[in-house]
Amino acid sequence: QVQLVESGGGLVQAGGSLRLSCAASGSILSINNMGWYRQAPGKQRELVATSTSGTTIISLDSVKDRFTISRDNAKNTVFLQMNSLKSEDTGRYYCYADVRTAGKLQDRYWGQGTQVTVSS
Repeated sequence: QVQLVESGGGLVQAGGSLRLSCAASGSILSINNMGWYRQAPGKQRELVATSTSGTTIISLDSVKDRFTISRDNAKNTVFLQMNSLKSEDTGRYYCYADVRTAGKLQDRYWGQGTQVTVSS
């Protein structure tokens, strides 16, 4: 069993910063991709950023100059540094990890989500 626990969300004023963390634990042999999705109220979940094989990818054009993804492989943890936050960044942020466990090549696991609210 694998668990992903997120932290770091909250309420922030526009222009402020937040740093999200997501730690994976459990019966982990290795982790391939780790990253973040977000979902705003009434909208579909969208991919924000991915960390894979030493490469990081910011998928959303609207955040490319403001968000940074990083990873601590030794701690199975992925981070999302969010700067210059805007009201449109409001939503629930979910981390994911593509994990190899004993008996399985790879499965995708999800965190429970952490709420980010940006007030204008």
